[in-house]
Amino acid sequence: MEKIIEKVLKESLRVKDRFIRENVSNIILFAEKIALAFTSDRKLLVCGNGGSAADSQHIVAEFVNRYTLERPPLPALALTTDTSVITSIGNDYSFVDIFSKQVKALGVEGDVLLAITTSGNSENVLSAVREARSLGMYVAGFTGGDGGQLERLADLALVVKSDMTPRIQEAHILAGHLLCHLVDYILFQRRPSNE
Repeated sequence: MEKIIEKVLKESLRVKDRFIRENVSNIILFAEKIALAFTSDRKLLVCGNGGSAADSQHIVAEFVNRYTLERPPLPALALTTDTSVITSIGNDYSFVDIFSKQVKALGVEGDVLLAITTSGNSENVLSAVREARSLGMYVAGFTGGDGGQLERLADLALVVKSDMTPRIQEAHILAGHLLCHLVDYILFQRRPSNE
């Protein structure tokens, strides 16, 4: 069992290291987009299925409550949490619509959507992306493998080049934490360049 742990650890570190190094500028760009939305009275919406739903809620909690810095709460919403909304949409319409209808109800131009799907092909996530784009929202995606359809539909796609869902999700949550850290830095810690 120790060998299994060592193997998984090495693979996880390798995947995360490659992903972050390949996406440094994308992570910075995305953090700047989120910070701009927050300073423009706009919000961050996040969606995903399964483990990515949990990641959505995790990332949103870091913004609404706090990450590591004591600061005011920031406006972020996980579209994965309201079981009455999700089940009524799934029952009355389709599972494909569970996020897009929420985006249509809650999203406005200037908001940001973070769409999370390890395959890049989850239809309900892609439907939310299409709706967000039609509203003039900025769309970023966390995905894996070859990027799937999400890579082509999003304004910005951060792709974990792995086919193993656990490794992809581990990289996604690291990217989520980096976003929280950078947004806090941009909004509350960065000094003006003339100082």
